Amino acid sequence: MSGNEKAQAKTEQAKGKVKEAAGDAVGNERLSGEGRADQAKGDARQAKEKVKDVFKD
Repeated sequence: MSGNEKAQAKTEQAKGKVKEAAGDAVGNERLSGEGRADQAKGDARQAKEKVKDVFKD
């Protein structure tokens, strides 16, 4: 996994967790949903990079 892509995936996941927690804390369902979406986007990016690494060898 390239370092930049890996860092981007981790950043998206962390940003999503913060958004979700903030949304839950203030009762904002939209913000919570955006947080979950950001986490899913980070998970997908990470999975894509892992697949690329498998086929790189």
